[in-house]
Amino acid sequence: MSQSAVVRIYATSQDPDYDCPWQARTPSSGTGSGVVIGEGKILTGAHVVANATFLQVQKISDPNKAVAKVAGICHDCDLALLQVDDPAFMNGVTPAEIGDLPALRDRVSVVGFPVGGEEISITEGVVSRIEVQRYSHSQRHLLAVTVDAAINKGNSGGPVFKDDKVAGIAFQKLSGADNIGEMVPAPLIHHFLGAIDRDPNVRVPGLGISVQGLENPMLRQRLGIAEGLTGVMLLSVEYGNSAWGHLHPGDAFLSVDGRAIANNATTHYRGRYRTRYDVILGERSVGDEMTLGVLRDGEIVDVSFPLQPLELLVPRSQYDMLPSYFIYGGLVFQSLSRDFLTTWDSWWDKAPKEFLHLYYSGTRSKGKLEVVILTRVLADEVNVGYEDLSGVSIVSVNGQDPADMRDFVSLVESSVAMVEIKTSSQGVIVMDPKEARAANESILTRYHIPRDRSRDLLE
Repeated sequence: MSQSAVVRIYATSQDPDYDCPWQARTPSSGTGSGVVIGEGKILTGAHVVANATFLQVQKISDPNKAVAKVAGICHDCDLALLQVDDPAFMNGVTPAEIGDLPALRDRVSVVGFPVGGEEISITEGVVSRIEVQRYSHSQRHLLAVTVDAAINKGNSGGPVFKDDKVAGIAFQKLSGADNIGEMVPAPLIHHFLGAIDRDPNVRVPGLGISVQGLENPMLRQRLGIAEGLTGVMLLSVEYGNSAWGHLHPGDAFLSVDGRAIANNATTHYRGRYRTRYDVILGERSVGDEMTLGVLRDGEIVDVSFPLQPLELLVPRSQYDMLPSYFIYGGLVFQSLSRDFLTTWDSWWDKAPKEFLHLYYSGTRSKGKLEVVILTRVLADEVNVGYEDLSGVSIVSVNGQDPADMRDFVSLVESSVAMVEIKTSSQGVIVMDPKEARAANESILTRYHIPRDRSRDLLE
């Protein structure tokens, strides 16, 4: 293996503060690992450089650091490509080559700079599992390779070698288990490196659907599925996603791009591994066409459509962007997101049940693209009596249900005589628009807030 290609990454990052969305948290520092794959090009994990404000890289046994910048990133599949412009950086470095997907029981080496030491660390193990897993950085379900080699903090983002080639990038460990780590496999790496030539901010497309397996014989009979056919039943489609307008609840789809789907919602990947039917999405780009074999009204038809980015009612983890907020009469409104939910410790248990239900079960529709929530009341004479109404979603503004934050702001600011906001807790907020606008300036000054809305709502 080319150990000279393995580098240590020093990242200074500054995360947004979803509790007070007009400000950022204190800058923090961390380290990770990466691998040189070309002239000044370093492959690492997206989580290593997420929300980064300054990056440096250091070669093995070299006290000097070189400044790096992000040349391409895909948070969905947790990969990033860094660029070092200093030509001297490549002295003594032999770039590593990207290999292919390893096989079960193949021996691999995880190389990087785990915490607790300054020198390179090499741990060995074997491939124990190849299937779709949940990526903790993005909450997307994509192909991952499990190895029984230690992947520790600082190791992450480093290469996993097989036969002197990079078989994957280490990105997470299995909690509650010893020496079980996971890597982003080579097929996703090859696709990522090809995709950043078109767009440095790569997104993995999604179908935007929920399905139910067809293992029950009575359910298959109810849908008219003939003996020998297998597949899944479509339950819902998220508005604005790839399948919207092409698939309908109650459809049974039997194949994806010619691959048969089993009744337990799995398919064969590369003819060897059985895993989730949508495994191929990690190797597809936005705009690519996908074809599903669909049983509809007793007939099997091929339904083709272009793939789109995955859009959910409540966005999962977001990076390199600021939260969307709007302050009106001291009331702070935000878009509901997983990042906001994490402001509660043990958020999956402590966050408001309404928000958790929307996160897990909410469906995006044409009239509801986002959930607008009231997160905080900045005390002032204009909002007296509304102090206990925070932590709820907004149902209507002057009788109209806002589709998203931009629509909510438009409805509020177009109010003339009175603005009436109803919440999911049956609360009612009534304000005089002139008084609310007049109070806003003093409220912003009192609470040291630079502006009444996020930059995305200024556009």
